[in-house]
Amino acid sequence: MANIDRLAKFRKNLQKSDPIQPVAVIEPVDVEPVTGDSDKVTRSEAINEIVADSFVPAHEEAQPVQSNRPKPGWYSPNYNQSRTVKLVPEVVTANRCITFDGQPQLVDAYKILRTQILQKMQQMGGTTLMVTSAQPGDGKTTTAINLAFTMAKEFQQTVLLVDCDLQQQDVHKQLGYASDKGLIDYLLDDCPVSDLFTWPEIEKITVISGGRTIRESSELLGSPRMKELVVDMKTRYPSRFVIFDMQSISAGADALVFAPLVDHIIMVVQEGKTPIPDIKRTLKMLPEEKVLGLMLNRHKKATHKVKNVKTYDRKVIG
Repeated sequence: MANIDRLAKFRKNLQKSDPIQPVAVIEPVDVEPVTGDSDKVTRSEAINEIVADSFVPAHEEAQPVQSNRPKPGWYSPNYNQSRTVKLVPEVVTANRCITFDGQPQLVDAYKILRTQILQKMQQMGGTTLMVTSAQPGDGKTTTAINLAFTMAKEFQQTVLLVDCDLQQQDVHKQLGYASDKGLIDYLLDDCPVSDLFTWPEIEKITVISGGRTIRESSELLGSPRMKELVVDMKTRYPSRFVIFDMQSISAGADALVFAPLVDHIIMVVQEGKTPIPDIKRTLKMLPEEKVLGLMLNRHKKATHKVKNVKTYDRKVIG
């Protein structure tokens, strides 16, 4: 009888416990956003029209809410004041940003990258990371997205992903949702920064991406208003990790202008495509003390020892 009573009490306590919500699984393979006249595009466009009106008005960015009850390194922020958007699995998977049924070895590759970056940043300090590339098409946007979602699964911090490529604004497109506001609306039109935040219904991550694009992007990124915004992003929540998706270095001056505002930088290069002279040249243009290393995209496992890895002249961290 005593055992039955203890079992009933255990079940009652179990029902009161908080369920842990699952997070998305990701795949670190870069491709261009889905375009053309394929059936996938037709479905994507139709879905985007549906989700275009799915925003929830926001007044300010939600502050993470922590319970007084001790938890094993985990808490789930309350994002009910940020605009809620729904990710469409078909679009997300087609763009290789996050796959909900991703291959474990590919997910593990980003977990390794996350661990290496966090270890370096803990040693050096700082909470902001700029993701750029030597040239367009190397996969820096896909890398920034996948890294942000992998970081969000780590217990110690929340993540803010900011689309700073003001000439493209591709983050929300690759995630498959419509967004009519981005950094340009804040920098030029005095739009409240709280109106820029979207929550893709994934625990511990918010995204800023959308709105119109502009050619004079480097002037905006170097403006006092942008500098103040970065400081606010870095200091508002001590447990927040901020990832900035930045224009490729060879495409303009944006990355060079923005580099002084962030704590750390990783540069994405594509195996078999990015010329080593371009890698060396672009690395010299960035502040050496901030560059954590290179992220090698579309890496194919070698069946024999690769002899020319050292020609990158910097450690490949991914």
